[in-house]
Amino acid sequence: MKHLLEIVRVVTKKKVKKIEIFDDQVLRHKQSKFVEFYEAITAGKFKNDRDAAQFLYNCTPKDPRYRQLKSRFRRRLLNTVFFLDVNKPNNADYDRAYTNSHKEWAIVKILQSNKADDTAIQLARSILTTSRKFQFTDLIINCSRILRGYAAQQGDARAYEEYDEYIQEFSGVLDAEVRSEELYQKVILYYSTPITEDNDLPEKINSFSEALASLSERFESPVIFYNLYLVWIMRYELSRSFDIVLEICDRAERQINDKPAYYQEDKLVLFYTKKMSAYLHLRDFRMGQSHAEQYLKKFPEGSEPWFTFMEYYFLLAMHSDNFIQALAIFNRALDNSAFKKLDGVFREKWFIYESYINYIVERRNFSQAKLPKPKRQYYHPKRFLEDQHEYSKGQRNFEVLCTILQLLFWLEKKNQVKIEERIDQLRMLATRKLDKEIYFRPIQFIKLLHTFRKADFQVIDPMRIEKHYQPLLERPFFYRGAIAELEVIPYERLWEMVLENFD
Repeated sequence: MKHLLEIVRVVTKKKVKKIEIFDDQVLRHKQSKFVEFYEAITAGKFKNDRDAAQFLYNCTPKDPRYRQLKSRFRRRLLNTVFFLDVNKPNNADYDRAYTNSHKEWAIVKILQSNKADDTAIQLARSILTTSRKFQFTDLIINCSRILRGYAAQQGDARAYEEYDEYIQEFSGVLDAEVRSEELYQKVILYYSTPITEDNDLPEKINSFSEALASLSERFESPVIFYNLYLVWIMRYELSRSFDIVLEICDRAERQINDKPAYYQEDKLVLFYTKKMSAYLHLRDFRMGQSHAEQYLKKFPEGSEPWFTFMEYYFLLAMHSDNFIQALAIFNRALDNSAFKKLDGVFREKWFIYESYINYIVERRNFSQAKLPKPKRQYYHPKRFLEDQHEYSKGQRNFEVLCTILQLLFWLEKKNQVKIEERIDQLRMLATRKLDKEIYFRPIQFIKLLHTFRKADFQVIDPMRIEKHYQPLLERPFFYRGAIAELEVIPYERLWEMVLENFD
């Protein structure tokens, strides 16, 4: 009872008249501007403040009405975060414990600042028990510091020594975890940079992974464990050792299964996605499909990681010429109600995928008995062929992919004028807008097209083709999620498609 009395004293003294959050009861009031704002955001109606201000008040973002609403809306959202339901059945024990423990830790600090020390100490003991089970190292140290201080005040030498031992033991672990995070973050920092012959990125990542391996041998920690495996995966991706990537992913999955207390769904999902990426680069559709259908049952369907996984699954089907399966995967992704809520750039990728899959359907003349009907809600053939597909600098590859696909369509239609126009557009991109290192592969493909055009699309000296085709083979497709690396169909296969039109 004394703890209840202590909490009531704090709450009575400083409670607010009303807790402003978004719950089911609040969301029933459809006339509220807060609810109108909330539902419009969740429906993906706004791209920026200008859209929101226009929708809510028919004003500019600088209007005081909109600025005040936005400020109060943000505060209400942040309040709601503290009451998120993390105890749903699909949440892993580790994730539930992590969120609840950190929420309770915030309560401990608030209680302490309001002199409710007895209740704070009781709650700190509970958090410490949970943190030791799941090895939340920072919370183990933080709770032990409070409990050690309390034991000193109470003259309890035995308790003091117990909590001091925890601090001594886990301080080293925390230092190692921080170091492992530093190494992992350095790899992330360098990972997406272009691979060139003269940079030392592979050597750097090799040294980072060795340092992480050393830490993992000295300290038992889920943080170090995950950082080690993720860095190992990136290390072997960069060396194109995708069979080893698969082995590392399998090893990580086994270790997660062997230590269920450390199970983190988001990390496991990442290993699944890396595995699918490996199958994509190996073009092993049989194994990729087998694992994909197994793993998709474990993904939160419609989540951003689910769509990322589906992208790799789709690209695997396209790169291995399994076009019927590619269309089925594509339709499955677009059928998901969460598609409309995706980030604009991510959705743009799928619109381009739709154009390519429709080209394949038209080119191959698949019978409808075998093939699901392709989506047509975003793709309009005539508009796609005639439009100038212009994108910002960061999305320049979208422009390349669209222009190449237009070229393929016009090749099918034998329209010489349009073919020439698209090759000229591609050459202009290659010479003026594309970084020669980042866009090495598309530039080689464009040079192939130009060489073929100069020969009036006739059979020419293989040496002239080899000059640009061989570099494609020597620097194969490598996709790490960056827009600049995306190839819906590999350039080697696209070149074969071009030649097939002149057989």
